[in-house]
Amino acid sequence: MKAEHKLKNINISYWIATLPGFLIFAGVVLLPLIIGFGYSFTTWTGIGKQASFVGFSNYVRVLSNDPKALASLLFTARFTLTVVLLSNIIGFSLALAITALAWGQGPLRVIFFLPNVIGGLILGFIWRFLLINGLPAIGALMHIQAFTTPWLGDAATAFWGTVLVYVWKTAGYLMVIYIAALLSIDQNLFDAAHIDGAKTLSVLLHIKIPLIMPAITVCLFLMLSWAFKLFDVIFSLTGGGPFGSTESFALNIYNEAFLYNNYGYASAKAVLFTVLVAILTLFQVRVTKSREVQS
Repeated sequence: MKAEHKLKNINISYWIATLPGFLIFAGVVLLPLIIGFGYSFTTWTGIGKQASFVGFSNYVRVLSNDPKALASLLFTARFTLTVVLLSNIIGFSLALAITALAWGQGPLRVIFFLPNVIGGLILGFIWRFLLINGLPAIGALMHIQAFTTPWLGDAATAFWGTVLVYVWKTAGYLMVIYIAALLSIDQNLFDAAHIDGAKTLSVLLHIKIPLIMPAITVCLFLMLSWAFKLFDVIFSLTGGGPFGSTESFALNIYNEAFLYNNYGYASAKAVLFTVLVAILTLFQVRVTKSREVQS
C-alpha cells in the first residue's frame, strides 16, 4: 500500500511539474501549427475574417507552379549543404586543435563560442556594415582588391557572404560539442594505440571519429535543421537580394505571408517545408546513428 501511495504521489508530482511546460509548448507550437494547417486550405490574406476554402489548390500550386519557391528551395539546399559541411569541419578542427593544447583551452573556447551568443538579426546587421562599408574602406586604404569586392551586391559573392557569416556564427557552438566528446574518450586507448605504433591520422580515423559519432550525429542534426530554417541572418544581411538570389525558403514564406498578404498560400508552403525538414533530419539521424560504435 505504501509503495502504491508513493507511486501515486510521484505521478502527481510528474504531471504538476510538466504541465506548465506542456501548456506553453501547446500554445506556442502546437496550436499555431494546427491553425496554420487549417489556413493552408484557404485563400486568407491575413487581414480580416474572410477566407475561402480552396482544398489542395495551394499545395498543387506550390509543387507545380511557383518558380520563386523553387529558386528559394534550391538556394536553401545549396546553402544548407555548404554550411553543414564547413561548420562541422571547422568546428571539429578547432576542437582537435584546442584539446591538443597544454594551456589556454578555456579562453580559446570562449573566443570561438562568442559569435553564437550574438542574435541572428544583430549579427546580420553587423556583417552587412562590415561587408558594405568596412571592408571596402580598408581595401581602398590598403589597396587590397579583394576587400573592395561588392560582397552583397553580386549573386555569387552574396551566397558566399551569407555562408561566411553563418559558419562564423555556428562553428564555435559545434566546437564545444566536439570538445566534450573528445575529452570523454578514455586516454588509455590513445596510449595503447601509440604503443602499437599508430600514427596521428590512424588514431583520428580509427579511434577518435568512430567514438564521437554520437556527437557527429547531434552536430549534423542541429546544423541541418538550423540551416534549412534560417531566416534572421539572411533577412538582416541581404534581405534575400540581390534580385532574390539569397532568398531562403523561410524568407520566401515570410514574404508570401506578410509582404504579399497571401497567408493561406504561405501556410501551405510552411506545412510542406515542415514535412521536408522532418524527413531530411530523420533520415540524417538514422544514417549517422547506424555508424555509431555500440558499447
